[in-house]
Amino acid sequence: MRALLQAAVLETRRVYMGAGILALDKRRRESEMGYLDLNLNITKVQKMNRDMVHTFAEEVLRPASLELDKLDPEDVIAKESIFWDVFRKGYKIGMHKILLPEIYGGGGFSPLEVHMLFEEISWGSIDFMIAFGVACFPAFIASMVPTEFLVDNIIIPYCEDEEAKMIGCWAITEPDHGSDTLAPFTEQFSDPEIAKTACRATLDGDEYVINGTKAAWVSCGTIATHACAYLTIEPEMGMAGGGICIIPLDLPGVSRGKPWNKLGQRALNQGEIYFDNVRIPKEYMIVDQESYEAILDVTLSTANASMGAFFTGVARACYEEALAYCKERVQGGKKLIEHQMVRYKLFHMFKLVEACRAFSRAVMEFNFNTNPPLTQYSIASKVFCTQAAFEVANEAVQLMGGFGLSKESTIEKLFRDARAGMIEDGSNDFLALVAGEAIVNE
Repeated sequence: MRALLQAAVLETRRVYMGAGILALDKRRRESEMGYLDLNLNITKVQKMNRDMVHTFAEEVLRPASLELDKLDPEDVIAKESIFWDVFRKGYKIGMHKILLPEIYGGGGFSPLEVHMLFEEISWGSIDFMIAFGVACFPAFIASMVPTEFLVDNIIIPYCEDEEAKMIGCWAITEPDHGSDTLAPFTEQFSDPEIAKTACRATLDGDEYVINGTKAAWVSCGTIATHACAYLTIEPEMGMAGGGICIIPLDLPGVSRGKPWNKLGQRALNQGEIYFDNVRIPKEYMIVDQESYEAILDVTLSTANASMGAFFTGVARACYEEALAYCKERVQGGKKLIEHQMVRYKLFHMFKLVEACRAFSRAVMEFNFNTNPPLTQYSIASKVFCTQAAFEVANEAVQLMGGFGLSKESTIEKLFRDARAGMIEDGSNDFLALVAGEAIVNE
């Protein structure tokens, strides 16, 4: 992994230098790994991998995400876009398979190592982190129930892919259903009068026929080759009568909308997918209605725990930008960092970053090793870390004043990226209600 990372960084640095894109300022270059890890048991190998991923995030992911942030959504994923260059480099070093079992060629990392890598990637670009994360969804879900068919046709080919030829997406939300699709084991989830989803799968002989629409928030929806679709099989059971299937997106009857034009995370393309009598072999139906809620619960637990790690990285990036700026900017005859109130604010930001790392690591280590997971903890991690990241980003903009509002500053993008985190992968308000019900029913 080390050699691959070094090669990717050097090659991308050469290309971007020639294009004038790698305009990293001195402040960011000198920030390398500017935090003390309180875990005294981290090994030298783990630190080495973390540092190498940090370099890739700093010199490849962040400059690319800043450049792509300026573009229209269609231009982000255009054939000549640097998006594809970066995406292929990410695949080359295995960023798309961090969560996959080593037995099939996946990363085989421990939960602690996963968190460390996720934080570093997200520090560089939350857009690319989420894109790499959802890109593995078909293979990740298939690895939970690895039939010979799925191993041969999805998992191994995906793990062996180094050119981004197989890109997954998580197709769960619909035009009329968003966060409410993430409430397994709640009363309303099984009520067919409340939970009526429009995307349906009907068994017809040895095939399932798929009809319906998945909403504009499908991450990687406009570029994916395969969808991991969460849809309804038994409408009488409400959303609890769902299923999870893999849908190759080159099949007849599949069409897509345009990439969504969003406030933040603009390098993460999202868009609608339409299914009109799309036929898939029944072997592609990974989970049926009998086990749908249980697997959805695992999905939610994994996704929300990962979001906690992701936004720890975002919070840290915002804090480091503000800290570096305050060490340089002079106001009132002295550097900002010499003012007492500024130090107070920086301490509060520092405290939140450390709390995010400690909490989200603990949740990931526990729930990645527990079956069934205690999903309320993953939700708590996601809600806490995304809200903390936005609070740190907001304070960073305030400390940086007019420069913080400028499109020329990194923090302006990070602020918008952080705001999106409180809605994606489940609105924080709704997720809190789902976790609250689990706590009450313990």
